[in-house]
Amino acid sequence: MLIYPDKILNFMTIKNVIKSTVLVVFIFKQSFSQINAPGFKQSQLKNARVKTAYDEKWPALQSDLKDKKLDPVNFDVYLRVFKQEKEIQVWMKNTSETTYKLFRTYAVCASSGSLGPKRKEGDGQVPEGFYKIDLFNPTSNYYLSLRVSYPNSSDLILKEGANAGGAIMVHGNCVTIGCLPITDDKIKELYVLCVEAQNRKRLLTIDIFPAKLTESNMTILRANYSKADVTFWNSLKPRYTYFEKNNAFPEMKIDKRGAYIYNN
Repeated sequence: MLIYPDKILNFMTIKNVIKSTVLVVFIFKQSFSQINAPGFKQSQLKNARVKTAYDEKWPALQSDLKDKKLDPVNFDVYLRVFKQEKEIQVWMKNTSETTYKLFRTYAVCASSGSLGPKRKEGDGQVPEGFYKIDLFNPTSNYYLSLRVSYPNSSDLILKEGANAGGAIMVHGNCVTIGCLPITDDKIKELYVLCVEAQNRKRLLTIDIFPAKLTESNMTILRANYSKADVTFWNSLKPRYTYFEKNNAFPEMKIDKRGAYIYNN
């Protein structure tokens, strides 16, 4: 299945492409260095906030994981964000399994921007698309924070202007400009779960949707938003629908035009 968003290239200059590529390479190197450092969990626990989060949350989380038949020693974490519903779903699975189960749902307690993808620096938008958690910040101004790997290769192709922006975080507190705050209490839980997964070098996936892409919601979106936005959301919908049916991901890649292509 192949769907191209309407907001294709504003015929970016080669200079801007090079600048964006250099920025992404720098961010990737920084992120790769942190998450692949030896003793990742031990390094994180040297920070007082992370230690507090473990002391307060990890014993109960381990019990809840066992209740869901999830192994506290080996699990994967997948986050699904729905901007309209203002929620982050935490899906998890044992590493030996292929399907996920819902573990937690956190309310996004503040929001900025509107429905629609982030396309440039300073637009105040929360991105939409498919990403990873690529950086942990235990000394965040918003208690603890997890960075979303925006911009991805699709965002870099479809961006408007010279800079796509960045530094998109899931964090504590309850204020935001283009990020996803879930309060200090809830970020403690989520941060601990992500540290545990990352410590075992498990992939941390985060998908951000404008809304739950049900047929009824798509009808509302088509009636109230631009053709360009709806076309882009149509390109996200196959992944949403496949996961709803299978609790697993479809095979997917991004082509040279920034389109999400599905093999399932």
